[in-house]
Amino acid sequence: MNTSNPFSVAIIGLGSMGMGAAKSCIKAGLTTYGIDLSSDALNELSSAGAAGVSHNCSDFASELDALLLLVVNAKQVDTVLFESGLVELLKPGTAVMVSSTISADDAKYINSKLHARQLLMLDAPVSGGAAKADQGEMTIMASGSVEAFDALEPVLNATGGKVYNIGSEVGLGATVKIIHQLLAGVHIAAGAEAMALAARANIPLDLMYDVVTHAAGNSWMFENRMKHVVEGDYTPTSMVDIFVKDLGLVSDTAKSLRFPLPLATTAFNMFTSASNAGHGLEDDSAVIKIFKGITLPEKDA
Repeated sequence: MNTSNPFSVAIIGLGSMGMGAAKSCIKAGLTTYGIDLSSDALNELSSAGAAGVSHNCSDFASELDALLLLVVNAKQVDTVLFESGLVELLKPGTAVMVSSTISADDAKYINSKLHARQLLMLDAPVSGGAAKADQGEMTIMASGSVEAFDALEPVLNATGGKVYNIGSEVGLGATVKIIHQLLAGVHIAAGAEAMALAARANIPLDLMYDVVTHAAGNSWMFENRMKHVVEGDYTPTSMVDIFVKDLGLVSDTAKSLRFPLPLATTAFNMFTSASNAGHGLEDDSAVIKIFKGITLPEKDA
C-alpha cells in the first residue's frame, strides 16, 4: 500500500463496482470513506482499511475533497446529494464524480444544481465489472471542466485503467456510456438466445460455451455472462432490472435523436419480459429464462 495521502474521498454505493473502486482508492493511499445502506459492505470496507464508514455521508462531508457516486440511477443521485442535504455540508470546490449510468439531461441537471453551490462535477460513468474495479482498472468515460478533471485526478488515477476525456460538456460522458450499454445489452440478449437455441437442440451448454469462447462469435459479455448460465448460478453482479433501466435510457436517447434502434429495442423487450416474469433481481444472464421449452443447468446445492 502506498503511503497515506491527505486527499480524502468518499465512495457512495458499495456494490460490486463501488466496493472495488473504494478498495482501489485505499490501495492508492487516499484517505477513503465508504457509504452504503448495507452493514456487511461497510464492515468489509472497514476491514480493508477505510478511514471511516457510515450509512450517512454527512458524517464525513466537511472532511472531503471529493465524492464518487456509484448508485443505481439519477433518482438515487438526487436523493444522496440534494434531498439528504449533503451538498450543504460540502466545502466549496469539492469535486463530485457521478459514475452512475444516467441520461445526459439528468447529468446536466445535476451539474447545474452542484454548480449553484460552488461544487464541481465530473460526468464519469464507468465500465469493466467487479474484477476491473477491484484492480483499479475501470474504463472511465468522463466529461466536464478542466477544473473537475484536475480536482479528481487522484481518484481517476486510483480507479481507472483507461480514462477517456470525452469533452468539457457535461452529458457527453453519459451519452457515451449509454451507447456502450446498447452493445452490452444486445450482446447479453444475443448470447442468451444462442445458448437457448443450443439447449433446444440438445447441445450441452458447457460444450457450446467452450466452442464460442474459442471462436469468432465470442464477446466479453458472452464469455462473462453465459458462464453463469452454464453454472446455473444467477446470483446478481448486474441485475436484469439494471438493463431494463439502461436500455430504456438507450431508447430515450434514440427517440430524442429520431434514430431507429431495432436490435436495442428487441433486447429491451427481452429484458423487460424477464423482469415481468419475476427475474428482475437475478443476474442479467437470467434473460435466457424467457425462452420456453428448454432445460437449463441448475446450480449444485
